[in-house]
Amino acid sequence: MAGVDASPGTADPAAPSIAYRLATDADLPACAAIWRRSINDYTSRLNQPDIPDDLAAILRLYGHLRSTDPDLFVVAEAGRPGEDARTIGFAAAVRRAPLWFLSMLFIEPDAQGAGIGRELLRRVMPIEPEAASATCTDSVQPISNALYASLGIVPRLPLLRLVGLPDRLGALPALPSGMRPVRFEADDEPDRVVAPVVAASSQFEFRTDHAFIRAEGRIGFRYVGPDGRTLGYGYASEAGRVGPAGAVDPDLLAPIVAHLVTEVQPRGAFGIWVPGAADATMVGLLRSGFRIDGFPCLVCWNRPIVDFSRYVPISPGLL
Repeated sequence: MAGVDASPGTADPAAPSIAYRLATDADLPACAAIWRRSINDYTSRLNQPDIPDDLAAILRLYGHLRSTDPDLFVVAEAGRPGEDARTIGFAAAVRRAPLWFLSMLFIEPDAQGAGIGRELLRRVMPIEPEAASATCTDSVQPISNALYASLGIVPRLPLLRLVGLPDRLGALPALPSGMRPVRFEADDEPDRVVAPVVAASSQFEFRTDHAFIRAEGRIGFRYVGPDGRTLGYGYASEAGRVGPAGAVDPDLLAPIVAHLVTEVQPRGAFGIWVPGAADATMVGLLRSGFRIDGFPCLVCWNRPIVDFSRYVPISPGLL
């Protein structure tokens, strides 16, 4: 999920100097703290609850982003002569051919308005003008959304977080007759097995993310038709995460997600990021007892990258 300090700012002779460099693993805790403070700073003004200070999950995501695309994870530091530098912002993007995806861009609240976000964005943007580019943003961040749109990465689709449990199972669609789930085993290669589904639902590959998803404890299934063809796949975890999930046919996405939330038992409640284009999936979940939590995110892109009627993403930070 990307937020940004989009103000051009003005020079202040008394201001600390700003330096930019590639992030190291040692920078990640500071980046996670900036992410939390930045979001809490604006959501608190909207009477929304603060993000808890348990940052273990976001730190694991940052470690994954840096491990796959270390050249696209950049931090900004502020400091004066004789003083230790302080990390005040960061940007992280990934390449998932042919897609460039901006995962995170956040600035300390007290450092916003100086153009640091724009400079961080410039340093991680793709150099190929024809590159497919995308990000997810908060719908309550008009300045950020305008900046990305001015670069051609236009808000196109809401992404809503649904939270809850399927208390009314009759509201969820069942898998079609003859379609059966097959759980991924430890030695399976999911990216190879589900390649036809991925090709039908998106234009980018995410094989580099499969190992991360599984290490996070997400249990994977592929969904096989009567003729043995793989028609869909999906992941869910006992921590309540659902996604990614994809289907060769939009009508199959809702029953696949329904199977995931009934087959895997979470320790608390599920949290699912559902695209607005996946209407049958959203309707089924809401009727079964889920609710919409918080403000929508906006999926932004400069050219179509995913058929969101067939796809539920990993998260706003990693499609």
